[in-house]
Amino acid sequence: MEGRYRAGQLDRKTRVYGIIGDPVGHSLSPAMHNAAFQARRMNAVYVPFLVRDLRDFIAAIAPLGVAGFSVTIPHKQAIVRYLDRCDPTAAEIGAVNTVAVRAGKLVGYNTDHIGVLRALEQRMRVRTSRVLIVGAGGGARAAAFALAGSGASVFITARRMRRAAELANAVGGEAIEHRELRHRHFDAVVNATPVGMHPFIEASPLAASDLNCRVVFDMIYRPRETRLLRLAARRGIKTISGIEMLVAQGFAQWEIWTGRRAPENVMQQAAIRSLE
Repeated sequence: MEGRYRAGQLDRKTRVYGIIGDPVGHSLSPAMHNAAFQARRMNAVYVPFLVRDLRDFIAAIAPLGVAGFSVTIPHKQAIVRYLDRCDPTAAEIGAVNTVAVRAGKLVGYNTDHIGVLRALEQRMRVRTSRVLIVGAGGGARAAAFALAGSGASVFITARRMRRAAELANAVGGEAIEHRELRHRHFDAVVNATPVGMHPFIEASPLAASDLNCRVVFDMIYRPRETRLLRLAARRGIKTISGIEMLVAQGFAQWEIWTGRRAPENVMQQAAIRSLE
């Protein structure tokens, strides 16, 4: 409480930020954002909110004085209906992971797409590449629109193929049945599902035989090396942990809320320390 949240320094003027989700206890965002507030000597705190019913949280925003919040599974798409305004990019994606409270109005943004591109562009040329996205939820939508907008050919596979087809159609991509994967080749595979996330760390959304690609990027960051990434590494495939996406999208979130430049090194180190 004293180290991460600076509980002894909080007062009536403290600006409250947080992350909503279910589950939310695994999140590294409190460590990352609180380190940034401390580095910039701002009277602000970032806390985790376990939210099962979005309506309950929306009703609590004003009484708690919440100035902004991150949105994670399973609320990234559902939150949209509660917003007063939505950034054009987030509106196109249809999913929001960042909300700013301005004069009592909720304004939605999506910074996940920034994290996806920043992580992949350090390992490969995105333009003209073939990228398979596993999943069709909020994170998958951000990845699909970001990649299609950058000139990649996007392919989608998901447990519910109807949703995969809808997302593929929205970005001019192609939906693929899981059983076809071992016969197809991609430049990169992106896992946008929670399969393999702590505590179910021995699960993987794909088998080793499905990984016919040069790069595997898992959006999960806890554990840092998921079973999927271990399978990829054994096949000599380059891997990208979700921690890289987390910190990149976190920089953008912090700047949306504060209007100041994010202390990137401080935030990255805090997230990694907390994870380790």
